Amino acid sequence: MSVFLKPAFGLCVLAAVVLTACSDSSETRETKKEVVSVSSDIELDVYKSPTCGCCVSWVEHIEKHGFTAKTIHPADLSLEKSQRGIQPIYRSCHTAVSPDGYVFEGHIPAKYIKQFLAEKPVDVIGLSVPGMPAGSPGMEVGDMFMPYPILLLKKDGSSEVYAQVKSLEDQR
Repeated sequence: MSVFLKPAFGLCVLAAVVLTACSDSSETRETKKEVVSVSSDIELDVYKSPTCGCCVSWVEHIEKHGFTAKTIHPADLSLEKSQRGIQPIYRSCHTAVSPDGYVFEGHIPAKYIKQFLAEKPVDVIGLSVPGMPAGSPGMEVGDMFMPYPILLLKKDGSSEVYAQVKSLEDQR
């Protein structure tokens, strides 16, 4: 059997390609923050690399679902994440922040952000979808879908599963 026919290998290759495309190389880093776009209801500041296309797709997803997004390209995205208490194990390519300081790390479906903001749990910093699961909002690749958890990030640095996304339908 050819190595290219193994699904797990294909997903690894896809992830490597996407991570490379979304990486923040030193040549593209800016020395100061730049506000790029503003757009509807619940406002989120979205911190991302200026070269990341999947982040742009995720912003389009949240805007379609009633959010206003202000995109910011920080000089040091990792520093932004660290200052907000997002540990490396929970990180993805972008970080959104609500006006009341909650963080939404990675490709979280808009409906779960709305649910979280309605609940306003205590002793937490926000939600995370670590990595970049295929099929999550902004990571659409044909019919590919990889089930993934949405994690509740606690102030003490721990996490627990907030929701389990098992299908494309769960994201709508």
